[in-house]
Amino acid sequence: MNEAMMKGDGMASAIDIANRSQAAASDPQASVFVSASAGSGKTKLLIDRLLRLMLPRDVPDRDGVMTRVPGSDPGRILCLTFTKAAAAEMSIRLQNRLGQWVMLPDADLDRELARLSVPAGEETRRVARELFARVLDLPGGMRIGTIHAFCQSLLRRFPVEAAISPHFTLIEETDARLAQRAAVEDVVGQGGPAVAMLAGQIGV
Repeated sequence: MNEAMMKGDGMASAIDIANRSQAAASDPQASVFVSASAGSGKTKLLIDRLLRLMLPRDVPDRDGVMTRVPGSDPGRILCLTFTKAAAAEMSIRLQNRLGQWVMLPDADLDRELARLSVPAGEETRRVARELFARVLDLPGGMRIGTIHAFCQSLLRRFPVEAAISPHFTLIEETDARLAQRAAVEDVVGQGGPAVAMLAGQIGV
């Protein structure tokens, strides 16, 4: 076996391992933490997991017998990301994928579903093609947003429990920095043993 073939086999093996790992991580029945570098397919993995969650799938019952369960309602799924850009990208890529499914021939759609490890068949194809319209009909689309936005929505729904004004507004980033600086200056200006010890350790 020459060096080129060995390299090719090594590359194929690495791709197979990556594909198996992504398939395992996108399983809705598994609780998974993923750590990977930029551009390695984390968003694709999340989209795959979303799709598998919304499609019919076979899961073991208490006796270990595989039972087919219907997909989850898109309106009951909440996806949280760290940034608005990531949330927007997820939403766009999900819509594009579902839009492609509507127009795919049966054989091509079956191959797509097989790659997601969901049971192929007429019923699954029907659900897959209906998902595009079901997601579009949701008020505001799929609930894909940032952790900050989710926390803000909770505070707006339960202001009394959170002991805050129901008419609160989010502070701008510049104002937050100014308020933080003012608070530091106020504490340092009051002096005290802690401030004196800190001042002795920090040079001018």
